[in-house]
Amino acid sequence: MTKRVRVVICGFGKVGQNFARLLDSKRRMAADRHGIEIELAGVGELKGSVLSESGIPPSALAEYFETHGSLGDYPEEGKPEWEGADIVREAARTNVLVETTPTDIQTGEPALTHIRLALERGWHVVSANKGPFIRNYQSLKNLAGSKGVEIKLSAAAAAALPTLDVAQTCLAGAEIYSIEGILNGTSNFILSWMRTDSMSYDDALAEAQRLGIAETNPTLDVEGFDTANKLALIANVAMGADLLPEQVDRTGITGVSADEVRRTAAKGKIIRLVGRASMDERGEVRASVAPTHLSADHPLASVDGSEKGITYTTDTMDRITVSGGKSDPCGAAAALYKDLLNIYRAP
Repeated sequence: MTKRVRVVICGFGKVGQNFARLLDSKRRMAADRHGIEIELAGVGELKGSVLSESGIPPSALAEYFETHGSLGDYPEEGKPEWEGADIVREAARTNVLVETTPTDIQTGEPALTHIRLALERGWHVVSANKGPFIRNYQSLKNLAGSKGVEIKLSAAAAAALPTLDVAQTCLAGAEIYSIEGILNGTSNFILSWMRTDSMSYDDALAEAQRLGIAETNPTLDVEGFDTANKLALIANVAMGADLLPEQVDRTGITGVSADEVRRTAAKGKIIRLVGRASMDERGEVRASVAPTHLSADHPLASVDGSEKGITYTTDTMDRITVSGGKSDPCGAAAALYKDLLNIYRAP
């Protein structure tokens, strides 16, 4: 029996557009393998939105947005004055909110409003936006539970790297004592190039910017803010912690010199920006982000270039590591799509 699912996307930047295109390119696979038919009901954007009772062609909508920069004048179904919250309030017969608006770590808005509205309406939530969950994870989880719906966040915690899938599904029943993660592809790329090509930090950063891996202003990545944000979210979900990003001790990579990289390599070690969270004897979780000298046999030592990786240490399953996964908008969109399928596909 085919399951028909109607989704609304809030935020239509690169991640949202890639997700829309996946709805088309993976349509037959979803139907044949999982018996799921997904229809795009609407998209909410700051510069106008679109809502349809009969469904919208996802790829055509993405192309329209790329060309026009707005959805408000989309033929017949555009809503020039509507934003994301309006779409969530008005969409009928809808099952899932896909949240991809820009992240605001401090307030979580506007995504927090979208998500609360969707949960109140009994929709599942699939999010690439970590902002609403950094400070409100438990309350949103409780709201979802009261409505009998799910929240899926794997795209918000390192894009295609299945950090939360491993913790919540593969390690179900195990107590997670500690987490170690290389969670920022930009910083890892810079440190990798400093080692393999004997570059200075400035030269490696310039190369990362030339390749489009690093932002023009890379502060969030290289100073460890992005890693701290992801680490706090993962620890809160996987370990039941109650961490805020500002409670994570943080040191970035800007102080790492080419000489330090060479001296560390001569000792058979590798410098990586590692986020660590561990549970103490009182059950409290402490976390830090810092450049770390990893021995060659450490499971994260082989995580190279812009790749990411995470290691969980548990009571019953010992140490589990997963690495790789795309870090670009396509990878984040694929994680969203996977989360959506996992809500509905047969076990």
